[in-house]
Amino acid sequence: MIDADHGQFYVQDLGPYDAWIAEHAMDPDLAPAGWTDEAVYVHRIGVEPHSISVGTARDDIVESLITVHASAPTADPAAEHIVETDLDVPTGRLTMSSPGTDPADGPSLTVPAGLLRARVSYVPAGPPPAGTGRGSGDHFLYQVDLWPSGQAYGLAVVKQGPEIWAG
Repeated sequence: MIDADHGQFYVQDLGPYDAWIAEHAMDPDLAPAGWTDEAVYVHRIGVEPHSISVGTARDDIVESLITVHASAPTADPAAEHIVETDLDVPTGRLTMSSPGTDPADGPSLTVPAGLLRARVSYVPAGPPPAGTGRGSGDHFLYQVDLWPSGQAYGLAVVKQGPEIWAG
């Protein structure tokens, strides 16, 4: 479970990401958190160096599952939307947070250091757990699968979900 404040949560290699953002934060040609128009309406994820912003259908506590694999796993056939991207993790440590939380307070995960492939799957889920449900929108399990990658492949939509999905 993670708080998807402002309808998103982050998966980041925080040290390298903070160093990159310190140098590029004021660049007017870069969309905040990687949220280009295409990211919002097609990919559902924002991508920046060392960071993925996962767009959620709810501004709420959402179900998430991050799994590290030795190689590319089989995609979940129940997923409504699947997108893959590269994630450079030089420190081998990922932090999960959201706009309204301090990354130091969020969960962290040790992963293989280096270039990873990340698959984000939007799997329809049942009603939210007790104590959540403050936001409107569909319920998904946000499944993030990670595995080592010998090369960068870029962003790819593996399965495109409906255009209007959040709400």
